[in-house]
Amino acid sequence: MSALKKIALVTGAGSGIGKAAALALAKDGYTVILAGRREERLIAVAEEIRSKDGNYPSAVTAVVDVGDSEAVKGLFADIQERFGRLDLLFNNAGRGNPPGAFTDWDAGQWREVVDTNLNGMFFCLQQAFRMMRDQHPQGGRIINNGSLAAYSPRPNSIAYTATKHAVTGLTKAASLDGRAFSIAVGQIDVGNAMSELASRMAAGVPQANGELKAEPLIDASLVGQAVVYMASLPLEANILFHTIMATNMPFVGRG
Repeated sequence: MSALKKIALVTGAGSGIGKAAALALAKDGYTVILAGRREERLIAVAEEIRSKDGNYPSAVTAVVDVGDSEAVKGLFADIQERFGRLDLLFNNAGRGNPPGAFTDWDAGQWREVVDTNLNGMFFCLQQAFRMMRDQHPQGGRIINNGSLAAYSPRPNSIAYTATKHAVTGLTKAASLDGRAFSIAVGQIDVGNAMSELASRMAAGVPQANGELKAEPLIDASLVGQAVVYMASLPLEANILFHTIMATNMPFVGRG
C-alpha cells in the first residue's frame, strides 16, 4: 500500500464474508466503507476495525439497501463527496433462497432474491464504473461475490442459483467493458465459508442423491485474505474467477 490510503466499499459488510473482507482490507491499509441494511452490525464491525492497532485506518458506515437504485446512487454520491474516489468495490451483498419448495413461492419471494443478488449487484457495479471511469487517476477494481452455485446448483436452490449464474455473466461482460477505463472486474466464488447463510451446512443439508449430510466449512477470514490478494494486483492484471472452498466439500466429482 502507498502512503495515500486507498478507498474500498464493501456491501453486505455487517456479517459473514463481507465482515471478513472488510477486516482484511482494513488491515491491509484501506479506508473501508461498510455498507449494509443493519446499522447496528455495521457499527460493530467499524468499532472492531478501529479497535485494532495504529496501522488500521478508520472505517465508516453506510446504511443502504442495494436493491434500491436511488439509495445506491446516494451512497456513491456520498463517497464522491467525502473521499473523491473509489479504488475497490467488493460487491458482496446477497441473500439466500426463500424457504420451501419454489412451487410454493409467490412472486415477491422470487423478486426479493433477484433484487438483492442481481439488481443490487448491478446497481453498485454501475455506479462504481461511473466513478472509476471519471476519477483521476482513472480506474479501479470490482470484485463480485459469486458462489459455487454459479456453476453447480444444490437441491431446491433455484432463485439463489439463477441469480449467481447471472452474476457470472455480469462479471464477464463488465470485465470486457472495463478494459477501456482501467477497471478490472473479477469474481470470487466461495464454497462453504462460515457465515449465517452457510451455517446450516454443519448441521446437514440435502445432497443431490437425496441424502442429508453435514459438510465441512472454512473460516470466513480465509475469504477475506483471498479478496485482499485479488485486490493487491496492479490494474493491468486481473483474476477473472477465483474459487475458494472447503477442501473436502462435495463439489468436485460425484456424490
